[in-house]
Amino acid sequence: MALLAFVSFAPSLAEHERVAVSQAWTRATPKGAKVAGGYLTVENRGTHADRLLSAESAAAGKVEIHSMTMQDGIMTMRPLEDGLAIPSDGTVTLAPGGDHIMFIGLTAPSRRDNVSRCR
Repeated sequence: MALLAFVSFAPSLAEHERVAVSQAWTRATPKGAKVAGGYLTVENRGTHADRLLSAESAAAGKVEIHSMTMQDGIMTMRPLEDGLAIPSDGTVTLAPGGDHIMFIGLTAPSRRDNVSRCR
């Protein structure tokens, strides 16, 4: 089952800049799992900063962009309501233990590296 279908960026900037998404993947989930993490690399080749604003998937009821941080020795995860900053001429990698895409309410298990379309 493909989890990640679309990711979107700030429209006023992304239309004029060169943003590339690559290396999108998920971990396999066991049958009955209701959540999964998605990981990818975003490269902004433009001269203006941009933001990863959202992601969506037909395979999940809800998709959020999450940040993980260590606070007082405890790892915390929270949704990024304003999206994730992508600096100009920079690369941001969403990876396990850090920023990631969170698929909530999975409709079926996912298989590793089974990510479909990114834009």
